[in-house]
Amino acid sequence: MELLDALRSRHSTRLFKDIPVSDDEIMKLCDAATLAPSAMNSQPWHFHVATGETRAEIGEIMGLTTQYLQEYIEVLGVEQVERAARFYEDMGRAPVIIAVSIPVFEDAAESEHALIAVGAAIENFMLAALDAGLGSCNISAPRWIVDRLTEAFRIPVGRTLASLLIVGHPDEAPLVHERKHDAVTFLGR
Repeated sequence: MELLDALRSRHSTRLFKDIPVSDDEIMKLCDAATLAPSAMNSQPWHFHVATGETRAEIGEIMGLTTQYLQEYIEVLGVEQVERAARFYEDMGRAPVIIAVSIPVFEDAAESEHALIAVGAAIENFMLAALDAGLGSCNISAPRWIVDRLTEAFRIPVGRTLASLLIVGHPDEAPLVHERKHDAVTFLGR
């Protein structure tokens, strides 16, 4: 697949088939993720992969997120909140949930650099998933339950949860979203 075609066709998958993803497939995606650039080649990411019983435990924790969604009805609207609640209840049946962690930094700039690097690694992961015929979704929202997720993923002291990735075989047609066309400003002309 050509790069621009992949960029245009990549989307967040939120519904998956009940088909496992092998450890080898996950390793290939994580290897692709680690090719991302990072400040001073720090490579701050670590991928904590949950499948089987651990995935089920994390799915239960993620289901707790629905308790907090009601606070967002005025912002998102009832339909979007109900859609999000259905998704969080079973994580779209994704067979694999991955926590991406970074070191805890005293310096805010170092933390920002690590998060930018993790964003690039996540994009690499998602593009590699697309290339492998898999679907994926980045989830950065579950801040209410971060302590419970940190414990379930056994993220060691000195590291913090940056984001979650879910991956599996897609069981939905991609949602088409309008892209912003006013995202660029040229200066000096």
